[in-house]
Amino acid sequence: MEGKYDSRNNLNDLTGKEWLLLTKSFWVSEKCADDKAAFEHPAPFLIKDIEKLISFFTKKGMTVLDPFMGSGTTAIAAYNLGRKGVGMDLSEAYRELALGRFEKKGMAENDYLYLIGDSTKDLAGLGPADYIVTSPPYHNILKNTSQGIRKDNSHKGYRSGSRKGVEYYSDLPNDLGNQKSYADFLALLAVVMKSCCRILKDRKYCTVIMSDFTVDRKEICVQGDIVRLMEESGFDFVGTTVLLQDNKPLYPFGYPYAYKINHMHQNMMSFRKKAQA
Repeated sequence: MEGKYDSRNNLNDLTGKEWLLLTKSFWVSEKCADDKAAFEHPAPFLIKDIEKLISFFTKKGMTVLDPFMGSGTTAIAAYNLGRKGVGMDLSEAYRELALGRFEKKGMAENDYLYLIGDSTKDLAGLGPADYIVTSPPYHNILKNTSQGIRKDNSHKGYRSGSRKGVEYYSDLPNDLGNQKSYADFLALLAVVMKSCCRILKDRKYCTVIMSDFTVDRKEICVQGDIVRLMEESGFDFVGTTVLLQDNKPLYPFGYPYAYKINHMHQNMMSFRKKAQA
């Protein structure tokens, strides 16, 4: 390990130099070979990006929770670092995808816990957790009937944008991706995050990964809404790390009539559970 470890460090196993590097307000997204299978999921995140978060907010042997487990990236990142990943998802298909990834990694059944369930009501059985990291569904944007970004290189182990056509998570009413209004989406996400707060250990951390997006063709400052939602759910906001994704293609969405932003990053918003009175 580079640098010197301080025995007073109760948060992680990092040296001072390693700690300092991870406090930058931006990181550049990194891919690896083990990410390839995850691109069968419509909105995966990458193992090395999640490993950095887990390495900062936990020590070896701790438990990392993902209430929207999807293709299992959080559990793989936790396993790689000697932590245990636990999580839940509505989709049996994505759980099967994750289990295939776990088997390929040589992960045993006691190395993770992945349950099929509804995170709006079933999370209590997964606690207590030392750290929570997740990327919730982005409202109903996967149900957009337009073709959107059409560059698909998933067969090569990466994807430059969304898949062709409409590919959404499920038809279940409690799926965040099926909420008719943005307000309904936020309300249901708040239910999940309040449950997360209850099972997260006191003064431990939670990171929510989301970018801004459009609702009814209007750009929304999603980050601001998530911060307010989390503070109302029992967390203190501690900062956002911008995850740069400069490999995405640029599209002339508003050209030549109006400015329309190309989202080339994710907001990794971190929070700390408020001290209990």
